[in-house]
Amino acid sequence: MRHVVEKQFIVGTKPLSEPVVLILMSLATEPRHGYALLKDVEKLSDGRVQLSTGTLYGAIRRLLEDEWIERFEQEDTSRDKQAYRLTARGRAQLRSELARLRHLVHAATTRLRLGGA
Repeated sequence: MRHVVEKQFIVGTKPLSEPVVLILMSLATEPRHGYALLKDVEKLSDGRVQLSTGTLYGAIRRLLEDEWIERFEQEDTSRDKQAYRLTARGRAQLRSELARLRHLVHAATTRLRLGGA
């Protein structure tokens, strides 16, 4: 039996789920509140990923605990919207995950070329 050892780009982390990557990507440009995150994730994924509020807020809770995002006070508090922004730690994590994905895509592309298909 062969054991698989994955190189981790940031020590102690595992590959991120697609919804988490999309949430981090959404927050990479500007702070957003929950509804804006739902809409931006849908847009970033070309409609493939439509998060439920439960999934979104579960992910937000974990991202806050891991200090990858933080709460952000916005001027528009008319409806008590809670906004979030990416932290330096979260940005590093997103960069690491994108590097891992680039490596994976490169390896797959090379294999496809070698296979002659």
